[in-house]
Amino acid sequence: MYRVLSAAAIALTPLLLGGCDDAARPLAPQLEAKTAGTERRIQMMDACDPESFNAAIGPGTCIRQGGLSFARFLALLGKHQKVGAWHFAPPKVNARVGQELVAVNKGGEVHTFTEVEEFGGGIVPNLNTLAHTPVPAPECLALRGGDFVPPGRTFTDEVEEAGVEHYQCCIHPWMRTTVTARN
Repeated sequence: MYRVLSAAAIALTPLLLGGCDDAARPLAPQLEAKTAGTERRIQMMDACDPESFNAAIGPGTCIRQGGLSFARFLALLGKHQKVGAWHFAPPKVNARVGQELVAVNKGGEVHTFTEVEEFGGGIVPNLNTLAHTPVPAPECLALRGGDFVPPGRTFTDEVEEAGVEHYQCCIHPWMRTTVTARN
């Protein structure tokens, strides 16, 4: 199983590492000073161990210090259908139409912050199987380079209408948040 996951991840590595445009930008110092009234921040978190993740998937997959080994990550995912350290915080957000959602990648791996109609699987079939989300969310199958958010970068999306919106990582599909928007 490791080989199949590694092959899929290696095939995605150039896209994940090189696919950044204006949507994923460096975290600006002034971003920290913005008031809560103009934006809602969501943190993308993970705890990858660079030595084992880079060995299994490819160089540069994980750039943080310490963390869970790749084998432990897969074991936890197989047992619980998620790995707690890989999450969006907070999992529920209240916002107003016109506010910006600013997803900040605080982890060591690339993530996406993708609005989906319904939660589903992502773009890595073996992670989908282990997470018991075998059917990818259609939006995850239509990703572009700028949808991938490297560590230390942000992704911004404007809340355009009242209602409930779902966001997930299309690499790690158990990473989710629900946004309830009002006028």
